[in-house]
Amino acid sequence: GIRLPEGAHELRVVMAWTAPEMTRALPNFPNPFNPETWIPFTLTTASEATVRIYDVSGTVVRMLDLGRRAAGHYVSRADAAHWDGRNAAGEVVGSGVYFYEFVAGEARPTVRRMVIRK
Repeated sequence: GIRLPEGAHELRVVMAWTAPEMTRALPNFPNPFNPETWIPFTLTTASEATVRIYDVSGTVVRMLDLGRRAAGHYVSRADAAHWDGRNAAGEVVGSGVYFYEFVAGEARPTVRRMVIRK
């Protein structure tokens, strides 16, 4: 067989990876959900990332500090932001409509709607 030069596999993997076109939150899954959901996102550059969850009155229910993340696609359950359906005090929130705002770096925030159905 053909013997690849040292490091050829790593080069092929890097070349196959494509950078996201924009920094944004994608639709959460599942939606509606009970009791937890995942919020996938993409980053065009390394950034501090945060998700704020609001109730319909606009009150912040919970803030998820995702820390500094490298540029990339965070779309699997292992990588996406996770919300356990609890507020900042650790209490389970009620059924209804909530909104999440994804903020990262200089990108414009993304706001999306989600529903908890119990």
